[in-house]
Amino acid sequence: MKDFIAELEAARRSVGTGSLPAGEARVITIERTYPVDVEDVWDAVTDPERIPRWFLPVTGDFRVGGAFQVEGNAGGEIRACDAPRLLRLTWVMGPPTPEDSSVVEVRLAPADGGGTTLTLEHTAVVPPEMWDQFGPGAVGVGWDGALLGLGLHLDSGEALDPAAVLESPELRAFNVASSAAWGSALAAADGLGEDEVAARVAATTAFYVPAEDTSAQG
Repeated sequence: MKDFIAELEAARRSVGTGSLPAGEARVITIERTYPVDVEDVWDAVTDPERIPRWFLPVTGDFRVGGAFQVEGNAGGEIRACDAPRLLRLTWVMGPPTPEDSSVVEVRLAPADGGGTTLTLEHTAVVPPEMWDQFGPGAVGVGWDGALLGLGLHLDSGEALDPAAVLESPELRAFNVASSAAWGSALAAADGLGEDEVAARVAATTAFYVPAEDTSAQG
């Protein structure tokens, strides 16, 4: 199995602000390069038959303006699809809002020296209390995990075994490191104090990496 931490360290993260029809928004951005061509990455992130091999099953109307639903996760509408460079869609947990409050954009470009650079940008109106508790890691760790899955799939060409990945100690370590990485990105963007960043990292880590139950162990 590939080194999960090396996969995490291959990505660059940033935190910023933006705006959507629903109001002022927070923006998280992840950029990383995969050693395959643009067409292969595009197919992996847009083909509904292939997406479950590295992410989750998805259903819907896969045209611009069509609605989609990711199994057990978010749904939304496809807003732009410019193959093989740009995919933009809304990304909402639960019922859609009257105005766009969460938008994900994926951009692909040939990388210098070969391969494909993928940039994922998630812009969302975040309740202040949620941002103050978790910071960017609330969604950032999840997206890091998705891009890890994509990388593993692109490397092997095979479908992942979700149970094996989710139950692996390597993924727990990956999520801990991802939470810390988003804390560093937040500190660089907002200039928060060390204790403030540490509190957000701790809350995010506790959500994604809950303490293991050792009560049944002898």
